[in-house]
Amino acid sequence: MSPREAMARQEDATIIRPDFRKNAEPAKTVAATEPVPEPDAASQPAPAAPPVFAPKSPTMVAAYMLAGALIALTQGLGMSFISTNLQQIAGPMDLTQTEATWLMAAYFFPNASLTLLLFKVRAQYGLRNFAEVAIVVYVLVCLGHFWVDSYESALALRFFAGVAAAPMTSLGFLYMLEPVSPAKKMSIGLCAALTALALPSPVTGLISPYLLDIGGYHALYLVEMGLAMVSLGLVYVLPLTSPPRAKVISGLDVVSYVFLAVALGCFAVVLTVGRLYWWTAVDWLAWMIIAGIAASAIFAAIELNRKNHLVDIRWLTSREILHFTGALMVSRLVLSEQTSGAVNFLRNAGMLNEQMAGLYWIILAGAVLSGIICAMIMKPGRESAIHAVSLLLVAVGSYMDSQSTILTRPEQMYLSQFLVSFASGLFLPPALTIGMGAAMKRGPSYILSFIVVFLATQKIGGYLGSALYGTFVQWREQFHSFRLVSELASTDPLVANRLKQLGGAYGKVLTDPNQQVVQGAALFSRQVQQQAYALAYNDSFLLTAYLSLIALACLLLHVAWRNRHRLLPARNPMPAAA
Repeated sequence: MSPREAMARQEDATIIRPDFRKNAEPAKTVAATEPVPEPDAASQPAPAAPPVFAPKSPTMVAAYMLAGALIALTQGLGMSFISTNLQQIAGPMDLTQTEATWLMAAYFFPNASLTLLLFKVRAQYGLRNFAEVAIVVYVLVCLGHFWVDSYESALALRFFAGVAAAPMTSLGFLYMLEPVSPAKKMSIGLCAALTALALPSPVTGLISPYLLDIGGYHALYLVEMGLAMVSLGLVYVLPLTSPPRAKVISGLDVVSYVFLAVALGCFAVVLTVGRLYWWTAVDWLAWMIIAGIAASAIFAAIELNRKNHLVDIRWLTSREILHFTGALMVSRLVLSEQTSGAVNFLRNAGMLNEQMAGLYWIILAGAVLSGIICAMIMKPGRESAIHAVSLLLVAVGSYMDSQSTILTRPEQMYLSQFLVSFASGLFLPPALTIGMGAAMKRGPSYILSFIVVFLATQKIGGYLGSALYGTFVQWREQFHSFRLVSELASTDPLVANRLKQLGGAYGKVLTDPNQQVVQGAALFSRQVQQQAYALAYNDSFLLTAYLSLIALACLLLHVAWRNRHRLLPARNPMPAAA
């Protein structure tokens, strides 16, 4: 072995195996009959001294914030480009809408859970190596899209894109938190990071029309790769403060994670494509759900019988965490009103991304403004008040949208969608602060368990919200279509006159009167279906408003019960008898 290699190994040993003797407690006497547990590398305590925070200049603070926003935007655009422009991508690739949706499902399968394992990978192999490898892999995956010539290869690339995008989310968070002082990381830093993660969806709607005009769907991949390369340069120029490394990954961690990944991946795929095939129409959807449940059971069996947990399931099922999980899940369901409700309503009304540019600007402004205001007002003890305001804003915005008609245009939804976007930015930072605080009280090892809760509610909850929203709209559309058609008779003078007008519109291109009648009837049928969809979306908006009010009532009751000793007058003891 060369002297250089020996020195490198010695440095690695110093980094990976820190000396804890300075902080060691006095040895305890152990009975002879009591087995002494063997030391486990995965259970070794983290280094006692965290990296010292070094304040940065305003220029460097701005640079790190910009880098974090750009990295978060890069990872989000990769998925938003597909979901927002599904029709424009399906056409040139000769795909149906259902086939194109599988591009999203392939992305979601690994992305739903991979951040969990990457948390430990980052701790064991170093933050610098983690950041560099993550960005390089993402650039290579983006580059590979230019050689896609078949549907199968596109599915494979979207799968690896989901893998490559998972660490990008963590990097965006870390770069946003890096220049912020420890006292403000859970207020300014957290709000800035979550705001950056909310940018990709409206930004995609703003830039997609211009990119498609320039170079088709390949222009989308070109921009994604360009942003990834810029992010790669920023990672090299702006290093993150890396804590001391420690060996935290064991073989059983990998086995346990595989079952968790299969479970979350199966649920993500089913929730993404289930509505298109319909839930009870095909058998393989049921088998995927069964596979997800079985994998979840095996994962739970492994974790419940481990000494050093990857995820502490007992803690996750405690009352405090179940309450936190329910709050996040409800928020994801009601906030689907914007992503799965209003935007899809306008698309069904014939609006394209170019015509909804103003609405995307409003949504973007609401997200940014809410992040700024939340950072200013968020303090310990104010979480419930902020959540109450958020739910009230969602209820008001959803009720305003429930008055829409087939003639509603984006301009009529500016105020309501601004309220919903603003409420979305207000809700998540306080909720995340509560959950992180509960995890930190139990110790650093519980942060990983908290990440599972956060990922499950945000990613799987997002897919669930979209699936439930779409299913509800489809069900109500069928109801309203049946009701409308049953009330329309060809003998009705108004209906007959409308059919004649619609058929006459084809008089310049069709000379056969019978064909004019057929085309007029087909156009009339499409208009009836469009009206049914408008009524169905109104029902969904109204349902969201009711759910928000119910959640608000539950929150107020919870706060009242928690502070009942302040609300109820103290009982004075009865005077003693003379």
